[in-house]
Amino acid sequence: MLGPAIIVIVLVIVIPVAVCVSGAAVAWIFGWSLRDDADRRNEGTEYVELGK
Repeated sequence: MLGPAIIVIVLVIVIPVAVCVSGAAVAWIFGWSLRDDADRRNEGTEYVELGK
């Protein structure tokens, strides 16, 4: 009886939380890398100042 309860807890709580956290981490990495790329491409222009 304990086995199915553990499986249900993992499926309902652990997996969705892990997906949300990993999705947030991927979004942070993409945002950081794209902003860094944009800052390097527009260095010396007014766009860098507008983005801050």
